[in-house]
This record gives sequence, C-alpha cells and structure tokens, in this order.
Amino acid sequence: MSTPLCIFDTTLRDGTQGEGISLTAEDKVKIALKLDALGVHYIEGGNPGSNSKDIEFFKRVRELKLQSKLTAFGSTRRKNISCDQDVNLKHLIESGAQAASLVGKTWDFHVHTALQTTLEENLAMIYESLAFLNRGGMEALFDAEHFFDGYKANPEYALAALQKAKEAGAAWIVLCDTNGGTLPNEIAEIVSRVTSVIDAPIGIHTHNDSELAVANSLAAVTAGARQIQGTINGYGERCGNANLCSILPTLQLKMGYSCVSGDQLKMLTNVARYVSEISNVHLPVNQPYVGTAAFAHKGGIHVSAILKDSKTYEHISPDLVGNKQRVLVSELAGQSNILSKAQEMGLDIQSDGLKSRQVIDRIKELEHQGYQFEGADASLELLLRDAAGVAEPMFTIDNMKIIVENSNKTLNTEAIVKLTVGGEQVYTVAEGNGPVNALDNALRKALMQFYPGIRDIHLTDYKVRVLDEKDATAAKVRVLIESTNFKDTWSTVGVSSNVIEASWEALVDSIRYALLGMAKDASMTAVPRETLGLINH
Repeated sequence: MSTPLCIFDTTLRDGTQGEGISLTAEDKVKIALKLDALGVHYIEGGNPGSNSKDIEFFKRVRELKLQSKLTAFGSTRRKNISCDQDVNLKHLIESGAQAASLVGKTWDFHVHTALQTTLEENLAMIYESLAFLNRGGMEALFDAEHFFDGYKANPEYALAALQKAKEAGAAWIVLCDTNGGTLPNEIAEIVSRVTSVIDAPIGIHTHNDSELAVANSLAAVTAGARQIQGTINGYGERCGNANLCSILPTLQLKMGYSCVSGDQLKMLTNVARYVSEISNVHLPVNQPYVGTAAFAHKGGIHVSAILKDSKTYEHISPDLVGNKQRVLVSELAGQSNILSKAQEMGLDIQSDGLKSRQVIDRIKELEHQGYQFEGADASLELLLRDAAGVAEPMFTIDNMKIIVENSNKTLNTEAIVKLTVGGEQVYTVAEGNGPVNALDNALRKALMQFYPGIRDIHLTDYKVRVLDEKDATAAKVRVLIESTNFKDTWSTVGVSSNVIEASWEALVDSIRYALLGMAKDASMTAVPRETLGLINH
C-alpha cells in the first residue's frame, strides 16, 4: 500500500499575501468549497483576529460542514503576558475552527531582533500557547518559522523549540523555509536529522524565492515529512509558496504516495483555473500539469509522434489531472497538426487531399500577416470549419460604427451595430467604457434576444501587441482576447493597422465560437434550429 500524506492548503491565508490578490469573504467561501472537493486535509482560512473579512469568513464557513479540517492561523502569545491575556489566542478558540496553526520563532536571530526577548521566554511562549489551544479543545499545529535558517545558525536552539512544541502536545510540527533560500540537499539532510530526534509528526512549508519550493517539499517528504503545506498555483508573498498543483500529482503519480483519490486528482486543473479566476490572476499557460500549454504540441514531428502514441511526448496522461492534450497550429505546423485538429473537431480533411495543404498555406499566409493561432485556438477552429465548408454563420455583420465625443471634459463612446440573424435585421446602439467595450455591449445587446445564453460569457483578458514598432502609431497590431463562460475558456485573435478593427475581429470570433459551443450543447436559444444554422457533423 502507498504511504498516505497529509495536504495542508494555505491559499486562503498565505496565498492572499501575494501581490495583487485580494479575496472577499464570499470569494474565500467559494474557494474553500473547491478545496474541500479536491480532498485536501486542512484548509487554513486566515487569522480570525486580524480583520473583519476573515471574521466573516469563519462565521460563514462553519455552516458548510466541510470534510477538510478548517484551520485558523495565529502566533504564539506576546512576550511577558499570560495566554489568558492574549486577545489573538482567544480569537483562535472563538473562531469555531477545528484546528489552529500557530507560528513561532525557532531562529535565535529572530528571537533577539524581531521579538526582542530572551531565548528562554520564546520557548515558554511556544509551550504555553500550544498548551492553551489544546486545553481550549483545538488541534494545535506548530509552524516553526525560519526553521532551516535557524537550524543552520544554531541547531541546538532550533531543535529545543521543536521539543517544546512536542511537549505542549502539537499535533504536527511544521518546518518552514520562510525565506525560501534553502537548497533541496539541505532540506533533506535537516529533515532527516529532525525526524531522528523529534518523535512527532513532521510537516514542511516552503517558499519559492529560489524557485525551489516544489523541489524542497518533495525532498522533505523523501526525508520523512508527512504533511505538505502549500497553495493552489503557488500564490504567496514575494515569489510565492510551494505550488500544490505541481506537488500533488508528482507525489501521487510519480512517487507512489497517497494524497487524494484518483477522482479528486482529476479535479486539479479545474480547481487551479477556478482559483486563478476568482483571484483575478492570470494562470501561466506553461504551468506544469494544469496550464493550457502543459500538454500542448506544436512541432510537426512531435505531433506526428503523439498521434501514434501520446507517451512519446507526454510524461503522464493529461486526464489524470483533468487537463487535455492540445495540438497547436502555426507556421511550423505540418499536416499532422492539421489532421489532429480536424479529427478533434470531427472534420473531414484527408491527409493526402488538397484541403489540408490549402489550410496549412492559408495559416502560414495569415501568420506572415501577424496572426498567431497557437494562442488563439478558437479562431483556429473557426478557420478550419470555414475551410471544411461546415461553418454556416449564426449571424452576419452588416456594418458597425463608433462615435467618440468629448463633452464637458468627459469622453463618451457609443457603438452602433447592424447585423442579421436568421434573415432578421437588428440595429442596436450601446455605450461603453471605450470603443471596444462599447462594441462588445452593442453586439451582445443585438444577439441577446436570439441567444440568451450569451449573458454568461465575459472577457477575461485583452492584449494588444504592436507588430511593426517602426511605424509608430500607424503600426499593425495583434489583439488577443480571452473569454470564458465559467465552464470553458477560449482565445481569439484579430490583426489590423487599426486597433479597433483588430479588436472587433477578435471579439466577433469570440462570440461566434461561444455560440458554436452553445449550439453543440443544445442548451440555449429561442430561435429555431434552421434559423441558427447549426452545424451537423
């Protein structure tokens, strides 16, 4: 049987310390539900005595009956007072959380410099605080802050701090690489030493300042740590925390440990992207396991090989973590790329036929003009469907107009769109915060009466890249738009020397692709099928 490991998620506490991340109490509740479904053993929700947002979260989350242990975060009592006098410790007990993670100093330098107290008083603070929580009916975990730096500076004192935590009844003693500067070989050596002299369950908490948080966590497990702390997508202060999205599948699929069930592991990609969306932080496409490019193939030789056997260029099957294989098409593409994409869409483009060569030539021509399809799968699919002759338009654009007016030092933007849906002409006007937003609003307004499901679609990213810098403001630009309906995410591209035209092209492609997906699902529309021009294939 595989060795079970304990997963401690601190996205809602440590993760929110990352630059640009701010979660409401409602956001934290939503993420907590996702983490609980993923099967993590502990969810650290925040510090219930630090701010009103965390206080509200702990009140609301009590009603959810999570399978994961809800954990509150705090620190050892303040120096030279009793635990009964420490307000923060009282808040931990009153939070309703099942467990509390208590951070304490283990580096003598920090005791003298940060706490400005004696080494003996710090040991008393650790022991008394953990014992106080245990008496209050909480499971107490000890986060040994700066432990690895402390051990390297003064191993006797660092170990003495851990021994005090053990004597106080700490359920877990978690070794923290708080500055993120320790190397994997040092982690392995020190954790091995700790597990040989401290008879208590040991955990690991690493930061990513040297790009080693994942490697250090794995090294600690190999050396005997049995709890791993980290965050979804590695969010955290400075360079972030250990990324559970890389740690979980590596431990379970490659190292033979048991963390969550196989079905829960298949939720990993969905959880990573959901947390990214709620946190309003763009998920890197090349993030291992869960990124959109994690199993993406571009070179023609690579694609030809994976069509024979995906193991030729994939270290695991993408579905094990809920991701999927993608074949990218660009000027580097061969017929294998085109055939794979066509097969994925159920299109009939034969390898020895004229169609595939014509599509490749067309893609190369467009990429020469500045289009980029490897980052715009939705536009590529529409192009392939057009080439196969199966993409009947769900609507056609007759014309559009933008009016920008400076009135009383306020810039007002209005878009006018005329289009045809199923033989019926629609004329709409909408305002917006700038021309692209106005066009988006006008297009949605025109289509909403025919396709009510369009209200669930929104733009999540908008990028403009100048292609010919030497032409200054007259330069050609490439616009990439990313859209989502909370179920799927897709990207479209437009290119023009007019940024509005390029944006409009990408925007229209985004709506076309969304309607195509809705038609496939047959989940929306009050318009007859013959009016929609649905694609049967």
